[in-house]
Amino acid sequence: MRILAIDHGSKRIGIAVSDELKMIAQPLEFILAAPFPDFLERLNELISNKEVELILIGMPRNMDGSYGPAAEKVQDFVEALKGLISVPVKLWDERLTSAQANRVLIQGNVRRDKRKEKVDAMAAAILLQSYLDGLAG
Repeated sequence: MRILAIDHGSKRIGIAVSDELKMIAQPLEFILAAPFPDFLERLNELISNKEVELILIGMPRNMDGSYGPAAEKVQDFVEALKGLISVPVKLWDERLTSAQANRVLIQGNVRRDKRKEKVDAMAAAILLQSYLDGLAG
């Protein structure tokens, strides 16, 4: 069984998945946020195909630890998912994951036009890896 991570965005939703031993996160893809039924259909396919037992969703926080408008959007997203997916959902602090993802892609010499496609899934992988590292530690 695996853990699937979601980096929620208003246009694209980054997806990453763990290996079966829950040690390594790998970026998978991004799914367009709208229309929601299409997103939900793809998410349920991934849950089934990847044998997912938990969905980890990044909860954006301000640097002082407070929650802002982006956190409210994630809360609404989580509420919309409840009852529509077959596995539990857990929130995880995602501060700076997108910035880290951009740095990783720049260091990997990924061209700017390709970075936009990859940054969401990479951010989800960074989020998931921080969670997996916490499980191991």
